[in-house]
Amino acid sequence: MAQFRLTAAAQADIVAILAYTHDRFGERARLRYEKLIAAALRDIAEDPARPGSLDRSELGANARSWHLRGSRERARNETRSVKHPRHLILFRIEGDGSLIIGRILHDAMELERHMPTSSDWR
Repeated sequence: MAQFRLTAAAQADIVAILAYTHDRFGERARLRYEKLIAAALRDIAEDPARPGSLDRSELGANARSWHLRGSRERARNETRSVKHPRHLILFRIEGDGSLIIGRILHDAMELERHMPTSSDWR
């Protein structure tokens, strides 16, 4: 399993996503979405080029994306899963095989407007 690091922007994205989910849909929904994000991070750490992971070379060298819907079944709890996840993880594979998680964005956003610049990946 590859090591990964969250940028400050990705950490802020997670906090904002979970706060919004909690406020809008309640604690149980927030817990399900939190579990989904964690499962998605594990999934891409296990295999960054897994089926469903998309090359995003338009966003920089070795950039890829993974939509949270690809991790729904692995994040399912006893009775429920997130029915319609709307976020994707933007990440970069480093030369040593480790991953940098650049952002976690709503899938309706224009990626180029929200993607970190090359210096923000650090």
